[in-house]
Amino acid sequence: MNRANKILNISIRLATSLTSTRQLGLHSLALTQVNRFSLLTQSPPFSPDVKPQTYFNHSNLHQNAFFSSKPEPGSFVDVILSSDWSEETEIELEKLIPELTHESVVYALMKLIGNPKKSLDFWKWVCVRKGFDPSFVPYGLMLKCLACKDFVEEFWVIASEMQEKGFVIDNRLYFNVLSNLRKHNLDKAITDWIKFYKNMCGVAAGNEEVNYVLELIKGSDWSEEVEGKLEKKLEFPLSEYFVFRVLGELWETPLKALKFFKWVSSCGGYEHNSVTYNAMLRVLGKPGSVQEFWELLDEMKSEGFGVDYDSFIKMLRTLPIGDAVKLFETMMDGPYKPSLPECILLLRNITRESDPDMELANRVVNRCVAEGNVLTKQVYDGMHRILCKIGKFDEAKEIIQQMRDAGYEPDNITYSQEVFGLCSQKRFEEACNLLDQMEAEGCVPDIKTWTILIQGYCTADQVDEALNCLLKMKDKNVEPDAETLEVLIYGFLSKNKVVGAFKFLIGMVDKYSIKPWQSTYKLMIEKLAEDGKLEEAFQLLSMMKKHDHPAYPNPIVEYISESGTVDDAKKLLSLLSSKKTQTPTSAAYVRVIRAFFEKGRVSEAQDLLYSSPYHVRTLSEIRNLFGWGQAKFPRQERGTRPKQEVAFIEE
Repeated sequence: MNRANKILNISIRLATSLTSTRQLGLHSLALTQVNRFSLLTQSPPFSPDVKPQTYFNHSNLHQNAFFSSKPEPGSFVDVILSSDWSEETEIELEKLIPELTHESVVYALMKLIGNPKKSLDFWKWVCVRKGFDPSFVPYGLMLKCLACKDFVEEFWVIASEMQEKGFVIDNRLYFNVLSNLRKHNLDKAITDWIKFYKNMCGVAAGNEEVNYVLELIKGSDWSEEVEGKLEKKLEFPLSEYFVFRVLGELWETPLKALKFFKWVSSCGGYEHNSVTYNAMLRVLGKPGSVQEFWELLDEMKSEGFGVDYDSFIKMLRTLPIGDAVKLFETMMDGPYKPSLPECILLLRNITRESDPDMELANRVVNRCVAEGNVLTKQVYDGMHRILCKIGKFDEAKEIIQQMRDAGYEPDNITYSQEVFGLCSQKRFEEACNLLDQMEAEGCVPDIKTWTILIQGYCTADQVDEALNCLLKMKDKNVEPDAETLEVLIYGFLSKNKVVGAFKFLIGMVDKYSIKPWQSTYKLMIEKLAEDGKLEEAFQLLSMMKKHDHPAYPNPIVEYISESGTVDDAKKLLSLLSSKKTQTPTSAAYVRVIRAFFEKGRVSEAQDLLYSSPYHVRTLSEIRNLFGWGQAKFPRQERGTRPKQEVAFIEE
């Protein structure tokens, strides 16, 4: 038996001898949702209490168009996508959208965002030929779309236009664009974009009127006095973008934003439009202001405005799930109907609830079917997951059969959801049997299926069985990964077996060459430091660096500053050495010295300081910490206390 196998067998013996001590309350062990798993969480329409035929004619499903991101036949977006841009395209668009609105332009750009050439053609027609004056949202969509290879020049044209019009890039747009540029490895564009953003933020920081309004509204209750101050400060009529920007900055105070929104409409003949209504809707579309959200939606509809597609997508993520479904249905009644990604997003959010509402899931999918769309495997899998999560396994099996009838075979995603549901109800024998059934059907359980089963055992306080599963998995030639390792580490820690978890981690890295997640390292270092296991924590800190994770010294610094020695601190600093200089950074020295000082261990702080390089002792942070001010002292050898410094300390 080789050394690695001995480690695993020792781990199993450790697990079988574990006693149930205090529980750590580790949030990641709650089996309400499979942590980090990339399982699809979409869903299909069958209520467990109603026959599928009640919802749709199953035999006619394949005669319909797939419910996908493809636009509806005959829509103006379909015209754009169907052929190269031409005069005929423009004539057809004139017929379909004789009047361009904010909503129609946003809808088109959202649907075309993966097609920069088509987006650019549409943008030129809209802005140049039709004279449409885009607001911040359409510009932002174009930036995200053009942040790719072959369209960098056009990207900067759009960015420059935004700057000229006084638009300010917000954090969300900045990071979305940055992500796209990195995806396409556009290094120069990334550097220029970061610089562009910083310059724009610098200009925005000097916008006196916007800053005044925000400080005034955030810092006080709304009153006639506040209104009076605003009237004196602002010049009317206000611009659309000014109102849009203020509303966006008041995201965390939706009711104050609404007060400002209503006040603006009563000043200087200002009239809200689709842009500002949608901005206000986004601010209100969250728990705590739902009633106001629906009231404003009714108001804007009465004014002839609709929800733009960008706002709709954002609000699906922020509204309470019941209200998100209601908004989805509202959009289905309008001209800009949701498509597959939005359906999937909603169903995913439903399954994330601790107690998923089957009625809501049925409403979403039934509405999709009513629009003439056929169910895809992802949707079947999604509803199957909901049924498994709420423990309705008989109905879940019916879903699998109907999935087969529709031409889809269940796979690891499908069965993993059932394993997850069975484990959450501690029906482990059935879960294990399901893995055997999968293999018999030619669907070999993969690493995620096994990891779900292992996590189920760990959550149920059966770490020994989880470790047995690990060995069975290895016998099936399935190699564990970083996810499996983290699940088992949580299992050990739930038994308060910190050293056992440490040894297991070392053994798994040694045997399987696993690169643990950064979160696994951080958790283990925290627990080891809490128990005063510095040598073990130091070893993991060194391993983190070898695996190219940022060092995580925080818990170790905390422990050393309270209970450790100066030698402990020196060893920690050596592990925090820069790769380039092979010496600890000045910031690392300052951090550890300050930690000693703040814990009242001034003598230890001094001893560490006097063993540090001369340049550390001359740092302004150190001088201020010890109250040395601007005093000068001679260069001394490391490890000695300069008399002048001692004098300052004694004073």
